Amino acid sequence: MSYIIDRRLNAKKKSTVNRQRFLRRYKQHIKRAVEEAIHDRSISNIEQGGEVTIPRRDISEPVFHHGSGGKNTRIYPGNKEFVTGDEFQRPESQGGGGSGQGKASNQGEGEDNFTFTISQEEFLDFMFEDLELPYLVRKQLKDATSFETRRAGYSTSGSPEKLHIVRSLRAAHARRIALGGEERKEIRALRKELWAMEALPAGEASREEMQALRERIADLDKKAKRLPFIDDFDLRYNNLVRVPVPSSKAVMFCVMDVSGSMTQTIKDIAKRFFILLYLFLERNYKQIELVFVRHHTHAKEVDEQEFFYSRETGGTIVSSALQLTADIIDQRYSPADWNIYIAQASDGDNWDGDSAACSELLMKRILKKVQYYAYVEITTGPHQNLWYEYEHVQQAFPDEFAMQHIVDASEIYPVFRKLFEKRTEGAA
Repeated sequence: MSYIIDRRLNAKKKSTVNRQRFLRRYKQHIKRAVEEAIHDRSISNIEQGGEVTIPRRDISEPVFHHGSGGKNTRIYPGNKEFVTGDEFQRPESQGGGGSGQGKASNQGEGEDNFTFTISQEEFLDFMFEDLELPYLVRKQLKDATSFETRRAGYSTSGSPEKLHIVRSLRAAHARRIALGGEERKEIRALRKELWAMEALPAGEASREEMQALRERIADLDKKAKRLPFIDDFDLRYNNLVRVPVPSSKAVMFCVMDVSGSMTQTIKDIAKRFFILLYLFLERNYKQIELVFVRHHTHAKEVDEQEFFYSRETGGTIVSSALQLTADIIDQRYSPADWNIYIAQASDGDNWDGDSAACSELLMKRILKKVQYYAYVEITTGPHQNLWYEYEHVQQAFPDEFAMQHIVDASEIYPVFRKLFEKRTEGAA
């Protein structure tokens, strides 16, 4: 058995293996520290690495040490004055003479923290651990781009590394039997005749006939041996084919309210939620499409730049966004081929009478086609009318529809984890 020891060093000239072992050992503590660090980050640096602090007590490990009592002998370097058996006075304590900052105190207790730096990759690993798109299922083969290699028997041509030795030798043996069958059959008959003549009493069998049989047998044997042991015709190669498999194609609709009732603080929280969602999808799913929809009185499909940074605003008609989302699904994303997800962020304020239209759109046109719909209401006050209307939708579609409330930025990450935690019950 061979062992490979990775001696590569990271940027700090520290062992990469030791660092990975440290991250595994204190995984829960680092994960908790990452969650706390996210609360204080701005939109621009939410995904960056940085310093993480965990209590030093959490990284304590058992050690071997001498117990109390007993006798022991110690040797101190640099001793030129004392010999064994001498006694000397303990130095008097000098209060406040330590190397630390500040003055000494006779009360209170504390503990140093352990601070270290993690990279962007490590930060994102801990941030998105144990999260996934709920109820993601494999769809039909149409337009599939996912393939896997499977064995499909043997072929007579191929590259040398795919040569199947046993099959090739078996084919060569069968060929030699087939091509040399008539000669071997004749050889067996001639040998039986020769053995019969040799069994006769002396003088009854003709020496010339026996010699002719031996020569004939020798000629046939040479002819059979002239067949090559293995020929190009005998070679067999493993045949590997690429087979299309059902692909887990998914599309995520990001629907954000940018109406006048959305204050700048609420908009920043909504943007941070969608940035977190964007990072999660881009990092964990290779084949996923994002559709960005902004709305006030009118809804519009926009690109990523305009979705996060446009300053356009207006009144509030939420049904316009849901209507546009339903139209896009009908035109471009068939539920037979796509896993459809929708995330909506709003302050819950809506035009009078429009909330009922929103619930009707959800229950009749949208929720029957999607895997999961997540609604986030961002408000510091009481719930708005859209929240109460959506409660009826959640009762009708408990698996497909989820609701969460965010008051301030510190609740973004906990709410995000609740919405996208791993779940399998009720999957299609």
